[in-house]
Amino acid sequence: MEELDLKDLFNMFWVRKLQIILIVAIFVVIGVIYSYAILKPEYRSTTSILLAKSNTTQSEDSTITSTEITLNQKLVSTYSELLKMDTVLTQVINNLNINKTTDQLKNSIQVSAKDDTEIIEISVTDSDREMAQRIANEVAQVFISQVAKEYYNMDNVYVVNPAQIESEPYNINHIKDLVIFAAVGFVVACIYVLIANMLDTTVKSTDDIEKKLGLTVLTTIPICDFKKAKGGKK
Repeated sequence: MEELDLKDLFNMFWVRKLQIILIVAIFVVIGVIYSYAILKPEYRSTTSILLAKSNTTQSEDSTITSTEITLNQKLVSTYSELLKMDTVLTQVINNLNINKTTDQLKNSIQVSAKDDTEIIEISVTDSDREMAQRIANEVAQVFISQVAKEYYNMDNVYVVNPAQIESEPYNINHIKDLVIFAAVGFVVACIYVLIANMLDTTVKSTDDIEKKLGLTVLTTIPICDFKKAKGGKK
């Protein structure tokens, strides 16, 4: 019985294979339009800053104690929040003379601290690749000059990996987009086939009669084609 159900299920999809192909093709075309025409490229530049040993104690002892490491790691999370303060972002906007509000700039900045390290990564997303690189580097410089030195009086924050201009947008992957749209189209096609089959109440076989009426079919009349070709005509 299970084999028969699986066979019926396969036949149900096979009969509507053209509709399935058409729906998938439509979604692929939509994916092409979305990926190549609608989706705007965004570029992401990342700079890294490091909380190192303070210069005031570096001359006395070149080794870094575990206490200093623990303190720096605790400051990482604090610095990550301070990096997106309005005072920092306002200074960045003024320095670069960019036409953005602090909220817009804040939404384009992503700050993350690497696990069990003293490194903070500042990622900036912008439609202009050069602007993304300039903002990322400027945020790091403003943070070091204003927050770290003025507020905390610390001179142990350094830029270890300046942001670079990225040549490829981070948010566009044509093959991935097409695969996703094709997969969504296939799912929609399968749902369409199942719904169409549920709404279809026509009788297609003797099994349908026996299931719906509970009667046993005694005989069937086969469909015969009596047309014969004669002289090129049927």
